Amino acid sequence: MTDEIKKHFQECIERAEIQANDTALQKSSKEFFNRSHALKYSYNYTWLGRPIIQYPQDIVAVQECIYQVKPDLIIETGIAHGGSLIFSASMLTMLDLMEGVDPKESRRKVIGIDIDIRAHNRKEIENHPLQHKIQLVEGSSIDSEIINRVHSFAKGSKNIMVCLDSNHTEEHVFNELNAYAPLVTKGSYCIIFDTVIENMPEDSFPDRSWGKGNNPMTALFKWLEKNPGFEIDKSIDKKLLISVNPCGYLKRKE
Repeated sequence: MTDEIKKHFQECIERAEIQANDTALQKSSKEFFNRSHALKYSYNYTWLGRPIIQYPQDIVAVQECIYQVKPDLIIETGIAHGGSLIFSASMLTMLDLMEGVDPKESRRKVIGIDIDIRAHNRKEIENHPLQHKIQLVEGSSIDSEIINRVHSFAKGSKNIMVCLDSNHTEEHVFNELNAYAPLVTKGSYCIIFDTVIENMPEDSFPDRSWGKGNNPMTALFKWLEKNPGFEIDKSIDKKLLISVNPCGYLKRKE
């Protein structure tokens, strides 16, 4: 890495620190998030043709994590339309190509777990050009049989990343963390989605079983109390400003 590139990345860190301490910017970011959430802003985006239902900032952040870690296995809970699976599959394909490996011969895979993979979504995922990178698992992510299947599939993988984005109640996410975070390899990430629920207005989810005091962030902090081998990568929060995953980018340090 040249001195100029090192300088660029150092300036990025310094700018993020300034942003994180800018009260006016933080306030406007929160206002934008709450209003945009009410208007279902995240539903407007696709990845290679499939709805991804994520904020663009988090899509970019996950891409950076994948490039940094270079995983050979990504485990995702929650599938919906499959956009996130296609995103992960495309990133793994790019890693293969950068390493001069035939993507169809590579062992890099993404596992998608969902309690209900709807027929029309399954059809689109299985017919996608990147389907060879994807393994679908239907069932509850916290069912012991499903957990054992995923752990068995993960054997032999050197770099594993996990993304939790299914049921957002504290109990469910806490159980997912117990089930899948141990598979995360040192230096890699367990990304807990929708931790932002804790920071949102009380009435943001009137038709859901989660909300303030009962969500991925409360599960995360409860779980971290007994799992000091992970830490929140606060540099990502400082950079993003707008994210559904504040404090949710967990990095394994040991």
